[in-house]
Amino acid sequence: MIPLMDFIKALDLEYLELGDNAEIALETSDVNRPGLQLCGFFDYFATDRLQVIGKAEMEYLLSLEPKVRKARLDAYMSYPVPVVVICRNMECPPELLEAAQAHRIPLLRSRLVTTRFSLQASSYIAGCLAPRITRHGVLIDVFGVGVMLTGESGVGKSEAALELVKRGHRLVADDVVDIRKVNDQRLVGEAPEVLRHFMEIRGVGVINVKSMYGVGAVINSKSIDIVCHMELWDENKEYDRLGFNEEFTAILGVKVPLLVLPVRPGRNLAIVIEVAASNFRLKAMGYHGAKELNERLMQRAAQQQAQTETPPARPN
Repeated sequence: MIPLMDFIKALDLEYLELGDNAEIALETSDVNRPGLQLCGFFDYFATDRLQVIGKAEMEYLLSLEPKVRKARLDAYMSYPVPVVVICRNMECPPELLEAAQAHRIPLLRSRLVTTRFSLQASSYIAGCLAPRITRHGVLIDVFGVGVMLTGESGVGKSEAALELVKRGHRLVADDVVDIRKVNDQRLVGEAPEVLRHFMEIRGVGVINVKSMYGVGAVINSKSIDIVCHMELWDENKEYDRLGFNEEFTAILGVKVPLLVLPVRPGRNLAIVIEVAASNFRLKAMGYHGAKELNERLMQRAAQQQAQTETPPARPN
């Protein structure tokens, strides 16, 4: 369910009829252009989709006799369609408005051409219907990579994020991250509206990052590409030093690379996080530093073995 007024505002629509419900019963981001339905064919009618009337549909309606047009539109609007949108700012036939008013179906109008509106509407609906979850952590944009910092309260997530902001990176959310699943391989995080651009620093209090460091220090949303879990250094734990073994964590069923960062006094975690983001970008481009080092070591070992097995040349 999507609030009707939010839908109108987000897509810059004009309303001709609002209907009875304050919410639109949309369960899919797919769009239906009712060409066949206006011809009287209602088999396989996708009534659960956004209904979009473009130039072709409107020209066909205007070509009909008024009585036939009224009958077709009454039959079309008798189905439980969630909302109907007229594109290109076209004039609404009175029969269409009367049918929408009779059946209390929202009838809206857009200035955009049909294809562009359909793309924007589909993207907006997909975002509204995406699965969501809230996690404790900090999300920051580092070199274009969305890095989510997790860990126990007081481990230093906000302090590391603040240092990254000072180094020119952008804060997305502090303490609470709202996460939505855009598709099967992509997560997008953002801050709750009431907490947006604010950060809590123990001993200082709450600061507004946008006011303090400028509009370039914040961003409203960002994909979650890496999760860096911060924990206090454990002398008895073996931490990854080469990077051969890649770990992942699952959020809403999406696998995200996971790095465990041990925290101890004197360790500059902001630089470590920058390196992690840069290394992620290199891996995405096909370069893996640890694998290259391993190949060099294997080549050196093979050369030394070949030299050892080759007998010395006999003197003449």
